[in-house]
Amino acid sequence: MSHPETLPDNAMRELRLVVVQDELQPCPYRDNVVARMPLRMPVGPVTDRMTDQLLAAGFRRSGGFLYRTECPQCRECKPTRIEVDQFQMTRSMRRVLVRGDRELQVQWGRPLVDDRRVWLFNQHRQIRDLGTDGETVTAEAYRSFLTETCCDTRELSIRFDGSLIAIAIVDVGESAISAVYTHFDPAASRFSLGTYAILKQIQWAKDSGRRYAYLGMYVADNDHLNYKSRFVPQQRLDDNLWDTVPPLSSG
Repeated sequence: MSHPETLPDNAMRELRLVVVQDELQPCPYRDNVVARMPLRMPVGPVTDRMTDQLLAAGFRRSGGFLYRTECPQCRECKPTRIEVDQFQMTRSMRRVLVRGDRELQVQWGRPLVDDRRVWLFNQHRQIRDLGTDGETVTAEAYRSFLTETCCDTRELSIRFDGSLIAIAIVDVGESAISAVYTHFDPAASRFSLGTYAILKQIQWAKDSGRRYAYLGMYVADNDHLNYKSRFVPQQRLDDNLWDTVPPLSSG
């Protein structure tokens, strides 16, 4: 049954979240683990400042809904962020950025839905084994997951010779951005598009005067999520405290 929840932070005093789904389920990130990720619907507009507070509290967005992990026995999912002014780019990241800036075309805009974007989404999921039994996502499912939103959401599009090869969906707050989902053409893997997209988001956050770039969940034993450890120094949310992870040696 749906029930309202009022968040305690003063910046969100007027925001209510209504729980619309709350049940135990198989964990999407770890095998043989039971997960709980209540799905909440915001009542009323989500301001940029509210977006910042929600991100700081560990929330993520899926379509017009918000969620965070509240699993009964596991605490391995760690919301992750970096302070963009403190970010230390490695030599390999710099090479990715320089090559991408030289050969690719980047544009920020509002999220769109079309055949090419949906195709990229499905190709990315199939090659990386992120789908379920070969399931193909429709344009309506793509819209429901990524472009329907309750906050300020932007799209980073990346092209090579005019052809769209990557999309990153990004939520934007007053002092932070959040990387929602990135998908790209596997045939363009030479550009390291996942890394390049994150670097361009960090760059945009810094250029626009924002403090944090949220990278989503970090899970140490999940190869789809643990790559985020390369972006340092970073902070991870653990027991409602943001702990700093020290930087790695450059590479």
